[in-house]
Amino acid sequence: MRKWLLSFAVVLVLGLAFSGPALSDHHAVKVSEKEGIGKFLVDAKGMTLYIYKKDSVGKSACTGQCVERWPLYFRETVAAPAGVIPEHFGVITREDGKKQTTYKGWPLYYYAGDKAAGDATGHGRGEVWYVAAP
Repeated sequence: MRKWLLSFAVVLVLGLAFSGPALSDHHAVKVSEKEGIGKFLVDAKGMTLYIYKKDSVGKSACTGQCVERWPLYFRETVAAPAGVIPEHFGVITREDGKKQTTYKGWPLYYYAGDKAAGDATGHGRGEVWYVAAP
């Protein structure tokens, strides 16, 4: 019985030790850079985060089909990258009851047209969608 408990404890500790960095990175926001655009925020997988100029601080104007094209970015907590103030990230509850992460009060979105890490094909769309600049 003691050997079993000891073995279980060792496996548990090792599992937590090796999963810790992966779990902490899950909510990390990073800074990427692209020629012609400059620096912008991306999620832990490198997918670009956007802001919508029709939104206002603390309030999303993107509803219905807009959300299908521009999915919401939501993480309860965000690990800010170096040089970005962690308190600039927050969470709002939208009128539809869903939660959404904000940066400097502006709701954050993905663009459905971005297929791979580093894509920023939504930047400048309709002159109202832009990458979230740090």
